[in-house]
Amino acid sequence: MHKIYSGIILVCIILVFQGTQSAEGVIFEPIPPVKHPLDNPWSQEKLDLGKKLFFDPILSGDNSISCASCHKPELGWADGLEKAKGFKQKVLARNAPTILNSGYLKSQFWDGRAPSLEEQAKAPIQSPVEMNQDIDELIEELKNEQEYVGLFRKTFGNGEINLEKIVQAIATFERSIISSSGAYDRFWQGDKEALSIKAKKGMELFFGKAKCSICHNGPFFTDHQFHNIGVSASGKTDLGRQQVTGEQFHKGAFKTPGLRDLVLTGPYMHNGTLSTLEEVIEFYDQGGESNVNKSPFITSIGLNAREKENLVEFMKSLTSDAPHKY
Repeated sequence: MHKIYSGIILVCIILVFQGTQSAEGVIFEPIPPVKHPLDNPWSQEKLDLGKKLFFDPILSGDNSISCASCHKPELGWADGLEKAKGFKQKVLARNAPTILNSGYLKSQFWDGRAPSLEEQAKAPIQSPVEMNQDIDELIEELKNEQEYVGLFRKTFGNGEINLEKIVQAIATFERSIISSSGAYDRFWQGDKEALSIKAKKGMELFFGKAKCSICHNGPFFTDHQFHNIGVSASGKTDLGRQQVTGEQFHKGAFKTPGLRDLVLTGPYMHNGTLSTLEEVIEFYDQGGESNVNKSPFITSIGLNAREKENLVEFMKSLTSDAPHKY
């Protein structure tokens, strides 16, 4: 297992240094244009239909909750709760991840079980504990709405409504939810006053002593991998990625979240147990909690109080300058 993790560490470090290195030794990668799959090309009509579906509680079994119930624009497209609430307000097992920049991710959900946004969109609608909607009933409901019949005809060339078209539209809308540039981006684009002195020192820590960039790298500050970082389990143990792969070394491992706009998307971790960025930094500084499957590179760091403050200031600089539009 240690050989596997050693390989992961090497890959992560290589990823950090793929690109043009700045004079300060930090890699800057701007937010790139999002790519749409060949079998679901972009159109404005499809995005508009997806937006309407995303905010419509018709997608749930009792017409009480929508996708936006757990992914609220004003909360960074998360829900601000420790754990998400599903059908009939049932508290679910995991924190609701933001859909910000989800179009760039290589897999969806905390455990990566869905390879695309289209596949991801199918799951909550049909899950009995999330939206609890029978697909055949949903299609009949949509067919009874003349506005939807017209929108599907306008978008796809005919008024036929099926699950594939529904999730293609939703996924197209979700790919439009992208962070804008923030102080961090403006700094590397030439505005050397965009970052405060504390944020600049925090950046040095992030890419150096604090080891954050081993896993949080690239334009969205994620390696798209899965790690057990020593988050304690409350109640029933969550196997995480192991439920998907069956591999022992994936037990308790979860996807590395991106850090863009993270000041909006708390609470943090897959189970929402950390409420603030200060708590997150303290957690990593202590090397996580005791866990037999914990990744060997999650070890205590030894940051002092000022260094922790500087790290928080840097992470705040990853927040978008403009409010999120949809």
